[in-house]
Amino acid sequence: MLNGFGDADEIESQREAMAREFGVEVAYNGADLTDAAQATGLVEATQSAFGGLDILVNNAGVQYVSPIDEFPVEEWNKIIALNLTAVFLTMRACMPSMREQRWGRIINIASAHGLVASADKVAYVATKHAVVGATKVAAIELANDNVTVNAICPGWVLTPLVERQIASRARSAGSDVASESRRLLAEKQPMLAFTAPESIGAMAVFLCSDAAATVTGAPLSIDGGWVAQ
Repeated sequence: MLNGFGDADEIESQREAMAREFGVEVAYNGADLTDAAQATGLVEATQSAFGGLDILVNNAGVQYVSPIDEFPVEEWNKIIALNLTAVFLTMRACMPSMREQRWGRIINIASAHGLVASADKVAYVATKHAVVGATKVAAIELANDNVTVNAICPGWVLTPLVERQIASRARSAGSDVASESRRLLAEKQPMLAFTAPESIGAMAVFLCSDAAATVTGAPLSIDGGWVAQ
């Protein structure tokens, strides 16, 4: 079950491609996770469509940058609703069935900002710290139900959004993309390399494997040494 916002044709294209490549049924649900009823409904719709829910990956997130004393309350509320409350709601909705079937994996995508802070990102940092904490609580509660709960904490990931940010920085500075990429990375990471989205996916797959059966309650950094400093 896929969830997210975007161009309807692109979403359908990706859904069809996944179903064709992997030979599985793939559905899409456009629930707005900032709405409590829709967030819970996404889990219920998945259970209804597929007869259960084995793996939950909470990956939705939003950001807003501003000093605390200028931070709009409406932006704070929006970030809390999506980055944190939605994680609570989807975990809460799927935990009973995972307990009953005695198998499950919950993977919350947190951030390096779930472990350390940066200025002007109060809501994002607060939610990602809270996601790490909620992950630990859920892991403890499910410890003997064969259900693991972990948080992946990425540093700089080369997504289309970040690519656009780098291009914008390069235009503003009269520089080039390669130079601005190094400057952006050097602000936080000792390793001057972006993490690929595929690497985040590979870590999630590992957490769903038998080899990770006793990995639970862990904030797992994949951040080029960001939080090692």
